[in-house]
Amino acid sequence: MKRKRQVNLRILTCIVIVIYVSVFCFACMHKQNASQVQLTDVRLIEVAHSVFYAPQYVAIEEGYFQEEGINLKLQTGAGADKAMVALLTGEADIGLMGSEATIYTYQEGATDYAINFAQLTNRAGNFLVGRSKEDDFKWSSLRGKTVLGGRPNGMPEMILEYILKKTGVHNPQEEVNLITNIDFGLTIEAFASGTGDYTVEFEPYASSLESSGKGYVVASLGVDSGYVPYTAYSARKSYLENHEEILEKFTRAIQKGLDYVNEHTAEEVAECIQGQFEETSRESLTQIVDRYQLQNTWKNNCILEEDSFLLLQNILEDAKVLEERIPYETLVNTKFAQMVQNN
Repeated sequence: MKRKRQVNLRILTCIVIVIYVSVFCFACMHKQNASQVQLTDVRLIEVAHSVFYAPQYVAIEEGYFQEEGINLKLQTGAGADKAMVALLTGEADIGLMGSEATIYTYQEGATDYAINFAQLTNRAGNFLVGRSKEDDFKWSSLRGKTVLGGRPNGMPEMILEYILKKTGVHNPQEEVNLITNIDFGLTIEAFASGTGDYTVEFEPYASSLESSGKGYVVASLGVDSGYVPYTAYSARKSYLENHEEILEKFTRAIQKGLDYVNEHTAEEVAECIQGQFEETSRESLTQIVDRYQLQNTWKNNCILEEDSFLLLQNILEDAKVLEERIPYETLVNTKFAQMVQNN
């Protein structure tokens, strides 16, 4: 009887070992298969690397693109003109830049022109930085002053002039000394070295001037210009027609990023995107995110509305760079953003 029990115990032990080994092998095979899942490369070029685009970096850091089967390859173009060239020449699949760039290339007669398919921000993301604190700053005080703006016909410069005209400076080109010949991203160095009375800067550059004591944020272009379709994702017409599934997945990842920044605290967002801005302290990053959240910078959804596109063309027309009105349906495709909202 004792011998029989010993035999049964051995059999039971063997069965347990076999089950354990089988489960272990299955888990290993599953892990191996998961690691072998092919991700689709998507080349994204951004106009600048700025906290202004926090939802995108959240999508990267939280793995939202991988969840959608996308291996995102990010590059920075240093200006909408350079970013659009990369997009049109096929060096990038998707571009993040001001939607005015899509209008310019369409006006110039591009056949495989860029089409906007997802909006990211609904306000300007730059700030006016002066040399001293001005609690009662007025835009009209820029008359006769030297301001480092953006490149001619770019959104930063046009928004600046749009605000000036709204606040009584009817001819900015004559009433203000606007410097527009400094390359994108280099205005901070020029201002820090003594050029100009004011400069227009994105984050984290505006805050870095403050932290170094070389400048002070005196106004927000985003607040004073109102809701403007400042930045959106675009793709060539041919890419949009041939890669609908990829664009839907890409848009879904961005929407998840938008949801995150609109539902989490500035501290949580800063912690999430810290890896994208290692040179910026957590404290400064939190302050920047908070500043953007307070002015409702980021869209709730990715849909570029017709009214927003109309406002954009009003600004371009006011700047005398719009040859003729372009139908909304020509340069805006909301299919993917609508699909993401409906799912």
